[in-house]
Amino acid sequence: MIITCLVLGSLLILSFLVYASYSIRSEIYLRSFCRKRTGEKVIALTFDDGPDPIQTPKVLKVLKEHQATACFFCIGHKIEGNEKLLQQMVAEGHLIGNHSFTHSGLFPLYRLSRMKKDLQTCQSELERVTSQPVTLFRPPFGVTNPTIAKAVRQLGYTSIGWNIRTLDTQQPSPEKVLDRIRKGLKPGSIILLHDRMPNSGQLVKQILDLLKKQGYTIVRLDELLA
Repeated sequence: MIITCLVLGSLLILSFLVYASYSIRSEIYLRSFCRKRTGEKVIALTFDDGPDPIQTPKVLKVLKEHQATACFFCIGHKIEGNEKLLQQMVAEGHLIGNHSFTHSGLFPLYRLSRMKKDLQTCQSELERVTSQPVTLFRPPFGVTNPTIAKAVRQLGYTSIGWNIRTLDTQQPSPEKVLDRIRKGLKPGSIILLHDRMPNSGQLVKQILDLLKKQGYTIVRLDELLA
């Protein structure tokens, strides 16, 4: 009986720790801005994992055609060779965020010093190319833990989450993505997308059309934060 209770207790603790790490909206380790509490029908679009030399231009083209702005959380090691894309983002009114330099699956396991160096390297490269301050941060894979929380606090970043995860990297049908958005859509929502998928441009167009039909206005993330 005692052993059974210990096993069940251990499983409950393990489940809690996994939930705390993999649910950025739980805010157990790190306070992250996932949605604005408002009655106004405004939303913010965010894109992770770029810049991509093929897909990002398609996304930028669609956004420009719809006069919409977004926040791009960029990976540091993808900056070299894509400097003009980053400069285009800024010139067209988009916001740039830090998504780490390596975006390694081991990032959550880094020591604090290594983690801070990774984030600072990404920040300095983004700021060098864009001439814009970069203080918004989205944890790789949305994973949080005490070390990530400490790094964010010490570096003075604002952690950004989401309340609508489109799962577009799993390449579901556009209809499934739109259905996920439709079900999760609330005033003040933050939508998570990626600007590296083969259908990113076309998908963004469909999302923008949906948001317009639903009566939503797209605002830049920093406006939502204000």
